[in-house]
Amino acid sequence: MVMMDDKALFVDTNILINANIIETPFHEQALFSINTAYQADRTIWISRQIIREYLAVLTRPQTFENLPRTTVLEQAIDFTERFEVAVDTPAVTTHLLQLLADFDIGGKQVHDANIVATMMANDIHCLLTHNVKDFQRFEALIKIEQIDS
Repeated sequence: MVMMDDKALFVDTNILINANIIETPFHEQALFSINTAYQADRTIWISRQIIREYLAVLTRPQTFENLPRTTVLEQAIDFTERFEVAVDTPAVTTHLLQLLADFDIGGKQVHDANIVATMMANDIHCLLTHNVKDFQRFEALIKIEQIDS
């Protein structure tokens, strides 16, 4: 088991979406979790992948009313100013390839593995997500923090 003594926290796309869209069912919990991390003086991380996923989700039709495109773009810019942004480096690719060798994953699961690889390359051990089951296979490598449902 990985020692979890640092204060770095990687935020998954679903948390950003829930925190920024009032109509989502977990809006208050996601916003509370991010605010709690700030108040605890934790370093909050995202990656370029998270920004791309956020843009992809919020620029396609949703069950809730879509935000104006300009708002979504402004939010993405704001994320780069409010959070630490991990870059997809050769070290990330090395970790990703090792994860693919070590775990039985493929297809869309590679995106989740890339998040873990990014965390590993940047020495980030904690992930805040609503999709716990997507990351459970990596629990020996990262600590999963879940918003309360």
